[in-house]
Amino acid sequence: MEIAVLALGCFWGPEIKFSKINGIIKTEVGYCGGNSASTTYKEVCTGNTNHAEVVKLDFDEKIISYEKILRTFFQIHDPTTLNSQGPDFGTQYRSEIFYLNNNQKKIAEKVLRDINERLSGKVVTKISLLKNYCPAEEYHQKYLEKR
Repeated sequence: MEIAVLALGCFWGPEIKFSKINGIIKTEVGYCGGNSASTTYKEVCTGNTNHAEVVKLDFDEKIISYEKILRTFFQIHDPTTLNSQGPDFGTQYRSEIFYLNNNQKKIAEKVLRDINERLSGKVVTKISLLKNYCPAEEYHQKYLEKR
């Protein structure tokens, strides 16, 4: 099993979309890339922690590749808008790929180059080493499934 950690706006929608894809074993929403190892939704919303809302995906690489997950990532959000998705604005809604190893980094860079060539707008998605991930509060987990 492998792990992917992706920031693409409010984490509720992406979590439910990814959970329906064959090969995704488990989803979890959380915060990543900030200044501290733990945080809360309230703190993240201030914009002071530098965390992004993320979806963490446990996936079976025999069924779905990391590259396919990244291509889906680019299909389900707008990677050309800086720090916003839809009606949500703030650094926590940025587009960012958090890699866990050099292989993931190389794949992310390759896919990003390809997407940049295909889209008319400039892609603002960042690629960063996984740093300070923590799960979001329980009420955020599977939020749209509970509604």
